[in-house]
Amino acid sequence: MKMFWKAALAGLAFASALPAEAGTLKLAHSTWVGYGPFYIARDKDFFKEEGVDVELSIMEDTPLKMGAFMAGQLDMVASTADEFPIYLKEGKSIRYVLAVDNSKGGDGIVSNKEINSIADLKGKKVAFEEGSVSQFFFNAVLKEAGLTQADVEVVNMTATDAGTAFASKNVDAAVTWEPALSQGANSAHGKLLVSSADKPGLITDVVAVSAETAANKADDVKAFVRAWYKALDFLAKNPDEGYAIMAKGVGGWLEKPEDFKATVTGIEYLDKAKNEAFFGTKEAPGQIYKTLGFALDIWKGFGRIQVDVKPEDIVDHGFIGG
Repeated sequence: MKMFWKAALAGLAFASALPAEAGTLKLAHSTWVGYGPFYIARDKDFFKEEGVDVELSIMEDTPLKMGAFMAGQLDMVASTADEFPIYLKEGKSIRYVLAVDNSKGGDGIVSNKEINSIADLKGKKVAFEEGSVSQFFFNAVLKEAGLTQADVEVVNMTATDAGTAFASKNVDAAVTWEPALSQGANSAHGKLLVSSADKPGLITDVVAVSAETAANKADDVKAFVRAWYKALDFLAKNPDEGYAIMAKGVGGWLEKPEDFKATVTGIEYLDKAKNEAFFGTKEAPGQIYKTLGFALDIWKGFGRIQVDVKPEDIVDHGFIGG
């Protein structure tokens, strides 16, 4: 999630990446609190205890990261569920094997106080970053309200700049995330119109693996999932140590444990029970199918999908049990 932070770091980890090695899982992610437990699993040796080596790398440049993933230089990538289909190419397939965190108020839409519903945004200036999770979230809530993006005046800018534009009264609403979200909602002219807490499961970070990794390294992937669950259990029992490990591991703008803890209030980590609920079963699909359906529909509408794919082609129920 939040793939635009620290863009200067892009490419440091995998500019000349070698193909993923057998027995080791290479995982890349951006700078985001949702990925902190990866570092607990690493530093507390939970990966090793479960019998897998995991190499963690931070890559902020999403096209570069997804390109490495599609080229087989990465086994796994963590990002928002809506994002992966944009980068799928013919002959390449992926599997969602774990949901790691759910935005629970950390993303949303701030608006002028006189705007009381999504329908009231019709004809208004709305700032967000095109091609980002903010555009996906906005279009999903528009769809539910019977509107499309064509019904508003789009101002394309990053989430941070969108928050600034709203604070300066240059737009009527902004789709952004914390801390800009709270700053806009608490401004004299602003309010929180809708947040991700109102749309559970719509902005969820998942771990995806290549189809080859799912088939050839299934035991390693299951071990990775078990280590994730162990990390969440450790965090629940040892919060101070856990936050220190996560802040150091993720680093960047989250390197201070107090900043990490403040930001993490906008999400919830997903344990085994929550994964089972989110994935559901093939016979009784969970929220992940609805989220992916929204994503495919929305991104197809903007010409961003290159292959014909359905949620059931991507969601794999075989790993969340660990």
